[in-house]
Amino acid sequence: IALAAAYLPAGRIKKALKHPMLVAVKLWALGHLIANGEWNSVVLFTSFLAYAVIDRIAVKKRGDNGPDPDAPSSTLGDIGALIIGIGAYLVFVFHLHEWLIGVPVVLKG
Repeated sequence: IALAAAYLPAGRIKKALKHPMLVAVKLWALGHLIANGEWNSVVLFTSFLAYAVIDRIAVKKRGDNGPDPDAPSSTLGDIGALIIGIGAYLVFVFHLHEWLIGVPVVLKG
């Protein structure tokens, strides 16, 4: 949802997250760190998490605080982010993760 919100018109989601793509990367990396304990996974996902945290700090120091709070919110942007985000999540979890990565997220039993 956060990743989709980054590319759609600014709605409440985008305004609340300020930089939704960085939030999406942080959540993705943290979720994989929790799920995977192998050394190579820890190094990879810690690197992504560190990148997102450092980039967020740099963006904040630069003065870029995301969409202007006074700008009009797009309800269509929020609805689109929810539909696209949930749809992409379900397709990836049930089909694409195993096909692309080789590891099933949901074990078929």
